[in-house]
Amino acid sequence: MALFLLLLLSVLIPSSSFAQWPPSPGYWPSSRFRSMSFYQGYRNLWGYTHQRVDQNALTIWLDSTSGSGFKSVKAFRSGYFGASIKLQPGYTAGVITAFYLSNNEAHPGFHDEVDIEFLGTTFGKPYTLQTNVYIRGSGDGKIIGREMKFHLWFDPTQDFHHYAILWSPKEIIFLVDDVPIRRYPKKSDETFPMRPMWIYGSIWDASSWATEDGKYKADYRYQPFVARYTNFKAAGCSAYSPAWCRPVSASPSWSGGLSRQQYRAMRWVQTRNMVYNYCKDSKRDHSLTPECRR
Repeated sequence: MALFLLLLLSVLIPSSSFAQWPPSPGYWPSSRFRSMSFYQGYRNLWGYTHQRVDQNALTIWLDSTSGSGFKSVKAFRSGYFGASIKLQPGYTAGVITAFYLSNNEAHPGFHDEVDIEFLGTTFGKPYTLQTNVYIRGSGDGKIIGREMKFHLWFDPTQDFHHYAILWSPKEIIFLVDDVPIRRYPKKSDETFPMRPMWIYGSIWDASSWATEDGKYKADYRYQPFVARYTNFKAAGCSAYSPAWCRPVSASPSWSGGLSRQQYRAMRWVQTRNMVYNYCKDSKRDHSLTPECRR
Protein backbone atom coordinates (compact mmCIF):
# COMPACT_ATOMS: atom_id res chain seq x y z
CA MET A 1 0.00 0.00 0.00
CA ALA A 2 2.81 2.40 0.91
CA LEU A 3 4.51 1.69 -2.41
CA PHE A 4 1.26 2.39 -4.26
CA LEU A 5 0.84 5.76 -2.49
CA LEU A 6 4.45 6.70 -3.29
CA LEU A 7 3.94 5.94 -6.98
CA LEU A 8 0.68 7.90 -7.00
CA LEU A 9 2.35 10.94 -5.45
CA SER A 10 5.18 10.78 -7.96
CA VAL A 11 2.61 11.11 -10.74
CA LEU A 12 0.52 13.84 -9.09
CA ILE A 13 3.38 16.02 -7.81
CA PRO A 14 5.67 17.48 -10.51
CA SER A 15 9.28 16.50 -9.91
CA SER A 16 11.13 18.53 -12.53
CA SER A 17 11.84 22.14 -13.31
CA PHE A 18 9.58 21.79 -16.35
CA ALA A 19 6.42 21.60 -14.23
CA GLN A 20 5.58 25.31 -14.34
CA TRP A 21 4.41 26.72 -17.65
CA PRO A 22 3.82 30.41 -18.41
CA PRO A 23 0.30 31.81 -18.58
CA SER A 24 -1.31 31.91 -21.99
CA PRO A 25 -0.23 34.93 -24.07
CA GLY A 26 -3.72 34.98 -25.59
CA TYR A 27 -2.35 35.49 -29.10
CA TRP A 28 -0.27 33.23 -31.34
CA PRO A 29 1.66 35.20 -33.99
CA SER A 30 3.07 32.05 -35.59
CA SER A 31 -0.44 31.02 -36.69
CA ARG A 32 -0.65 34.08 -38.95
CA PHE A 33 2.24 33.00 -41.17
CA ARG A 34 2.49 30.09 -43.55
CA SER A 35 5.23 27.52 -43.04
CA MET A 36 7.72 26.92 -45.82
CA SER A 37 10.12 24.14 -46.64
CA PHE A 38 13.81 24.80 -46.22
CA TYR A 39 14.51 25.21 -49.95
CA GLN A 40 11.63 27.67 -50.41
CA GLY A 41 13.46 30.31 -48.41
CA TYR A 42 17.00 29.20 -47.58
CA ARG A 43 20.24 27.91 -49.00
CA ASN A 44 23.32 26.26 -47.54
CA LEU A 45 25.98 28.77 -46.52
CA TRP A 46 28.79 26.52 -45.27
CA GLY A 47 29.36 22.93 -44.15
CA TYR A 48 27.35 21.41 -46.99
CA THR A 49 28.47 17.88 -46.06
CA HIS A 50 27.10 18.46 -42.55
CA GLN A 51 23.58 19.29 -43.66
CA ARG A 52 20.64 17.10 -44.72
CA VAL A 53 17.04 17.89 -45.70
CA ASP A 54 14.33 15.25 -45.39
CA GLN A 55 10.55 15.47 -44.93
CA ASN A 56 10.71 19.29 -44.77
CA ALA A 57 13.14 19.15 -41.82
CA LEU A 58 16.74 20.34 -41.97
CA THR A 59 19.37 18.51 -39.93
CA ILE A 60 22.76 20.14 -39.36
CA TRP A 61 25.61 18.83 -37.27
CA LEU A 62 29.00 19.64 -35.84
CA ASP A 63 31.90 17.22 -35.58
CA SER A 64 35.66 17.62 -35.32
CA THR A 65 35.91 18.46 -39.03
CA SER A 66 33.18 21.08 -39.48
CA GLY A 67 29.92 22.63 -38.42
CA SER A 68 27.23 23.93 -40.75
CA GLY A 69 25.19 27.03 -41.51
CA PHE A 70 22.43 28.30 -43.76
CA LYS A 71 21.09 31.67 -44.95
CA SER A 72 17.82 33.06 -46.28
CA VAL A 73 17.54 33.88 -49.96
CA LYS A 74 15.99 37.27 -49.18
CA ALA A 75 17.07 40.14 -46.99
CA PHE A 76 14.36 41.84 -44.92
CA ARG A 77 13.93 45.24 -43.32
CA SER A 78 11.25 44.00 -40.91
CA GLY A 79 9.18 40.87 -40.33
CA TYR A 80 8.43 37.68 -38.43
CA PHE A 81 11.13 35.00 -38.59
CA GLY A 82 10.68 31.64 -36.90
CA ALA A 83 11.62 27.97 -36.92
CA SER A 84 10.79 24.93 -34.85
CA ILE A 85 14.02 23.50 -33.44
CA LYS A 86 14.98 20.34 -31.58
CA LEU A 87 18.30 20.17 -29.76
CA GLN A 88 20.63 17.31 -28.89
CA PRO A 89 20.52 15.86 -25.37
CA GLY A 90 23.53 14.92 -23.27
CA TYR A 91 26.91 16.63 -23.24
CA THR A 92 26.87 19.60 -25.63
CA ALA A 93 29.17 22.03 -23.81
CA GLY A 94 30.91 24.53 -26.06
CA VAL A 95 28.40 24.02 -28.88
CA ILE A 96 26.18 26.83 -30.16
CA THR A 97 22.97 26.17 -32.09
CA ALA A 98 21.68 29.46 -33.50
CA PHE A 99 18.83 31.13 -35.38
CA TYR A 100 19.41 34.81 -36.01
CA LEU A 101 19.27 37.92 -38.20
CA SER A 102 22.44 39.58 -39.47
CA ASN A 103 23.94 41.76 -42.19
CA ASN A 104 27.54 40.78 -41.46
CA GLU A 105 28.30 39.87 -45.06
CA ALA A 106 27.05 43.24 -46.28
CA HIS A 107 28.75 45.23 -43.50
CA PRO A 108 31.74 43.21 -42.21
CA GLY A 109 33.10 44.56 -38.94
CA PHE A 110 30.24 47.06 -38.67
CA HIS A 111 27.14 44.92 -38.75
CA ASP A 112 23.80 44.53 -37.00
CA GLU A 113 22.62 41.25 -35.50
CA VAL A 114 19.65 39.85 -33.56
CA ASP A 115 20.33 36.44 -32.01
CA ILE A 116 18.59 33.42 -30.61
CA GLU A 117 21.39 31.12 -29.46
CA PHE A 118 21.26 27.86 -27.53
CA LEU A 119 24.33 27.51 -25.34
CA GLY A 120 25.37 23.88 -24.95
CA THR A 121 25.59 22.30 -21.54
CA THR A 122 26.96 19.45 -19.44
CA PHE A 123 25.17 16.36 -18.21
CA GLY A 124 22.21 17.12 -15.98
CA LYS A 125 22.16 20.87 -16.58
CA PRO A 126 19.67 22.76 -18.76
CA TYR A 127 20.40 24.53 -22.00
CA THR A 128 20.62 28.31 -21.80
CA LEU A 129 18.75 30.30 -24.43
CA GLN A 130 20.62 33.54 -25.09
CA THR A 131 19.02 36.49 -26.85
CA ASN A 132 21.28 39.27 -28.07
CA VAL A 133 21.23 42.48 -30.11
CA TYR A 134 24.22 44.10 -31.83
CA ILE A 135 24.04 47.50 -33.51
CA ARG A 136 26.63 48.60 -36.07
CA GLY A 137 29.65 46.94 -34.64
CA SER A 138 31.17 43.56 -34.03
CA GLY A 139 34.55 42.14 -34.88
CA ASP A 140 36.14 45.60 -34.72
CA GLY A 141 37.26 45.42 -31.10
CA LYS A 142 34.19 47.28 -29.87
CA ILE A 143 31.71 44.46 -29.45
CA ILE A 144 28.73 45.63 -27.40
CA GLY A 145 26.37 42.76 -26.66
CA ARG A 146 22.93 43.17 -25.14
CA GLU A 147 22.46 39.67 -23.77
CA MET A 148 19.48 38.33 -21.88
CA LYS A 149 19.63 34.64 -20.99
CA PHE A 150 16.91 32.20 -19.99
CA HIS A 151 16.42 28.65 -18.82
CA LEU A 152 13.40 27.27 -20.63
CA TRP A 153 10.33 25.86 -18.87
CA PHE A 154 10.60 22.65 -20.92
CA ASP A 155 13.30 20.31 -22.15
CA PRO A 156 14.20 21.50 -25.69
CA THR A 157 15.78 18.13 -26.53
CA GLN A 158 12.54 16.15 -26.20
CA ASP A 159 10.53 17.74 -29.00
CA PHE A 160 10.38 20.60 -31.48
CA HIS A 161 9.49 24.03 -30.09
CA HIS A 162 8.97 27.22 -32.07
CA TYR A 163 11.43 30.10 -31.64
CA ALA A 164 10.92 33.42 -33.37
CA ILE A 165 12.10 37.00 -33.75
CA LEU A 166 9.60 39.71 -34.65
CA TRP A 167 11.43 42.80 -35.87
CA SER A 168 9.53 45.99 -36.60
CA PRO A 169 10.68 49.62 -36.92
CA LYS A 170 9.55 50.14 -33.30
CA GLU A 171 10.71 47.03 -31.44
CA ILE A 172 12.15 43.54 -31.46
CA ILE A 173 10.17 40.75 -29.77
CA PHE A 174 11.71 37.35 -28.99
CA LEU A 175 9.15 34.53 -28.72
CA VAL A 176 9.19 30.90 -27.61
CA ASP A 177 6.10 28.90 -28.58
CA ASP A 178 4.41 32.30 -29.13
CA VAL A 179 5.17 33.40 -25.56
CA PRO A 180 7.08 36.72 -25.61
CA ILE A 181 10.22 36.39 -23.50
CA ARG A 182 11.91 39.70 -24.31
CA ARG A 183 10.97 43.04 -25.83
CA TYR A 184 13.72 45.35 -27.09
CA PRO A 185 12.15 48.72 -27.97
CA LYS A 186 13.65 51.35 -30.23
CA LYS A 187 14.78 54.19 -27.98
CA SER A 188 17.17 55.85 -30.42
CA ASP A 189 18.67 55.36 -33.88
CA GLU A 190 22.00 54.56 -32.22
CA THR A 191 20.63 51.62 -30.23
CA PHE A 192 18.39 49.92 -32.81
CA PRO A 193 19.14 47.94 -36.00
CA MET A 194 17.51 49.50 -39.05
CA ARG A 195 19.49 48.18 -42.04
CA PRO A 196 18.21 45.09 -43.94
CA MET A 197 19.23 41.71 -42.55
CA TRP A 198 19.18 38.10 -43.69
CA ILE A 199 18.07 35.09 -41.61
CA TYR A 200 20.73 32.58 -40.61
CA GLY A 201 21.02 29.32 -38.73
CA SER A 202 24.14 27.45 -37.67
CA ILE A 203 25.83 24.99 -35.36
CA TRP A 204 29.44 25.65 -34.40
CA ASP A 205 32.15 25.30 -31.76
CA ALA A 206 32.27 28.26 -29.35
CA SER A 207 34.24 26.54 -26.61
CA SER A 208 35.98 29.76 -25.61
CA TRP A 209 32.80 31.24 -24.10
CA ALA A 210 29.61 29.24 -24.67
CA THR A 211 29.33 27.17 -21.50
CA GLU A 212 29.95 28.84 -18.13
CA ASP A 213 32.25 31.41 -19.79
CA GLY A 214 34.38 28.74 -21.42
CA LYS A 215 34.86 26.53 -18.37
CA TYR A 216 33.56 23.50 -20.29
CA LYS A 217 34.72 22.85 -23.87
CA ALA A 218 33.29 20.86 -26.75
CA ASP A 219 34.18 17.20 -26.25
CA TYR A 220 34.29 15.38 -29.56
CA ARG A 221 33.95 12.00 -27.90
CA TYR A 222 30.22 12.85 -28.03
CA GLN A 223 30.15 13.90 -31.70
CA PRO A 224 28.26 14.48 -33.87
CA PHE A 225 26.34 17.30 -32.22
CA VAL A 226 23.03 17.53 -34.07
CA ALA A 227 20.28 20.15 -34.39
CA ARG A 228 17.04 19.84 -36.36
CA TYR A 229 14.98 22.70 -37.83
CA THR A 230 11.53 22.61 -39.39
CA ASN A 231 8.36 24.72 -39.75
CA PHE A 232 10.29 27.66 -41.21
CA LYS A 233 8.46 30.99 -41.30
CA ALA A 234 9.64 34.27 -42.81
CA ALA A 235 7.18 37.01 -43.60
CA GLY A 236 7.40 40.78 -43.73
CA CYS A 237 8.91 43.59 -45.74
CA SER A 238 11.88 42.49 -47.79
CA ALA A 239 14.74 44.84 -48.57
CA TYR A 240 13.09 45.51 -51.93
CA SER A 241 9.46 45.85 -50.81
CA PRO A 242 7.70 49.12 -51.66
CA ALA A 243 7.76 51.90 -49.08
CA TRP A 244 4.12 51.29 -48.20
CA CYS A 245 4.82 47.71 -47.01
CA ARG A 246 3.31 47.46 -43.55
CA PRO A 247 5.39 45.80 -40.79
CA VAL A 248 3.83 42.76 -39.13
CA SER A 249 2.49 43.00 -35.60
CA ALA A 250 3.30 40.94 -32.51
CA SER A 251 -0.21 41.34 -31.08
CA PRO A 252 -3.86 41.45 -32.16
CA SER A 253 -3.45 45.20 -32.59
CA TRP A 254 -2.19 46.26 -36.00
CA SER A 255 -0.50 49.20 -34.31
CA GLY A 256 2.08 46.74 -32.96
CA GLY A 257 3.27 46.28 -29.40
CA LEU A 258 2.19 43.61 -26.96
CA SER A 259 -1.20 43.16 -25.35
CA ARG A 260 -1.64 43.19 -21.56
CA GLN A 261 -1.97 39.41 -21.60
CA GLN A 262 1.25 39.07 -23.57
CA TYR A 263 3.05 41.40 -21.14
CA ARG A 264 1.78 39.28 -18.26
CA ALA A 265 3.19 36.11 -19.86
CA MET A 266 6.51 37.85 -20.56
CA ARG A 267 6.82 39.09 -16.97
CA TRP A 268 6.17 35.54 -15.75
CA VAL A 269 9.03 34.20 -17.90
CA GLN A 270 11.43 36.99 -16.94
CA THR A 271 10.66 36.62 -13.23
CA ARG A 272 11.03 32.83 -13.15
CA ASN A 273 13.33 31.89 -16.01
CA MET A 274 15.71 34.76 -16.75
CA VAL A 275 19.24 34.01 -15.56
CA TYR A 276 21.11 37.05 -16.94
CA ASN A 277 20.20 40.62 -17.89
CA TYR A 278 22.95 42.83 -19.29
CA CYS A 279 21.28 45.96 -17.92
CA LYS A 280 21.61 44.60 -14.37
CA ASP A 281 25.23 43.47 -14.68
CA SER A 282 27.26 45.79 -12.43
CA LYS A 283 30.48 44.79 -14.22
CA ARG A 284 29.26 46.24 -17.52
CA ASP A 285 30.03 49.77 -18.70
CA HIS A 286 26.49 51.05 -19.13
CA SER A 287 27.64 54.24 -20.83
CA LEU A 288 27.89 51.91 -23.86
CA THR A 289 24.29 50.73 -23.45
CA PRO A 290 22.36 53.96 -22.82
CA GLU A 291 19.01 52.21 -23.30
CA CYS A 292 19.52 50.61 -19.86
CA ARG A 293 19.21 54.02 -18.20
CA ARG A 294 15.91 54.96 -19.80
